[in-house]
Amino acid sequence: MIARRLAPLLLGAALSACSVVGVRSDTETPKYQVIGKVGAVEIRRYANRIAAETLVQASESQARYTGFRRLAGYIFGKNHQGEKIAMTAPVGQSAASQTIAMTAPVAETRAGEGAWTIQFFMPATYTMATLPVPDDPLVHLVEVPAEDYAVLRFSGLPTPASVATETGKLLASLQNSGWTPAGSPIAWFYDPPWTIPFMRRNEVAVKVTR
Repeated sequence: MIARRLAPLLLGAALSACSVVGVRSDTETPKYQVIGKVGAVEIRRYANRIAAETLVQASESQARYTGFRRLAGYIFGKNHQGEKIAMTAPVGQSAASQTIAMTAPVAETRAGEGAWTIQFFMPATYTMATLPVPDDPLVHLVEVPAEDYAVLRFSGLPTPASVATETGKLLASLQNSGWTPAGSPIAWFYDPPWTIPFMRRNEVAVKVTR
């Protein structure tokens, strides 16, 4: 119980190493091009990028904290080279799935109830060859291909309830829009926990195809 109460404070302390005014002050974010709009929803085209990710079996909120702490350890020097990597934004969270290679197509199945994938995107200056190898075997480096996403931005505290509500709005907006969801929704969080709620940048997104 005590550990659960301390979790937000510990997360805040970890984030404070990134910026004294907030993650967004001068933090790199993945580059994208807006290729369309559906009401308040942006259709964004992202280029290839690299992410450090980890799988966490926990509640939605606890998984975010545990995954952040694990990935922060990697970029703060818990890697084979002891190298520090600049913090980026956003932190991604999605219901975990397991991809199984087949001749055709590629099958995607849930890894289990309560399983979440937490992601940090790596600075664009790195390649898979130049990124340091994580010390933690639960942290993995993955190449994220170029993708189109439908994205809905919202402010406020990113609670599981608010994320679910905004995800519902996103998916409803895409109905009869010409854009079809092509994967599971993901949530992106850009700000440290001390950011004033109405100034927070949160987003829900889903891969889409025409």
